[in-house]
Amino acid sequence: MQLVTLTTDFGLSDHYVAVLKGTILSKKQDLQMIDVSHDIDTHDIVQAAFHVVNSYNTFPKGTIHVVAVYNFYQPDFEFVAFEREGHYFIGPNNGIFSLIFDDLIEAEIHKIDYDNDKDFKIQQIISHGVACIAHGLGMNEIGPIVDEFTRKIGIQPVVTKDQIRATIIHIDHFENVVVNLKKPLFEKMRAGRKFALYYQQNDPINKISKNYNEAPIGDVLCCFNAAGYMEIAINMGRAASLLGLKKNETVQINFY
Repeated sequence: MQLVTLTTDFGLSDHYVAVLKGTILSKKQDLQMIDVSHDIDTHDIVQAAFHVVNSYNTFPKGTIHVVAVYNFYQPDFEFVAFEREGHYFIGPNNGIFSLIFDDLIEAEIHKIDYDNDKDFKIQQIISHGVACIAHGLGMNEIGPIVDEFTRKIGIQPVVTKDQIRATIIHIDHFENVVVNLKKPLFEKMRAGRKFALYYQQNDPINKISKNYNEAPIGDVLCCFNAAGYMEIAINMGRAASLLGLKKNETVQINFY
């Protein structure tokens, strides 16, 4: 059965997700749809990219990944489709896909060719793209190569010889705080040195834990999660609320 994943900023309190699913199924009924997340902060393509890049390759090749975040509602706006690593991706040409794959080029990206002059609804164009791929059409049959592929540059850690300034990019359901710093860069800059991680006005963290249970219940810890990103957490607690940390704030790591 054809798998279709959905990542949107539609939320779950309205009917928008149901309308999208219903429209997709009206074009092809034998699809299995999996929700990655519908709680992406409104228009936040960086957060959406984080979810997609850490989930898409856990699905079988051939899966169609719909990313409907920061959608524009003008009749002339482009929705695109492309294939990468055996997976298919559909979404708006707004820079989201350049945050997931930083080496994409125009020649790989196809505009979904859909006559929307009279009835432009994003669910119609998305469902059209899904149906085309699910029916085995090639990318050239879905639409022409885009004239211009929109690119965005994600927030990167600021690195000096003795310091890293990183940014909080996600707070998960458990209120663990995810930072845009991966283990290889941290270890490269650390080079065997001691470190102090400063966040807000709290005492610094100076140890990397392997898991949450390495710290006593209620204590603050720092670890690298399964996706390789640095996390600030509290064993059996909600770090974001208790520490006053919010998305887009910075943390500072000093090496000595």
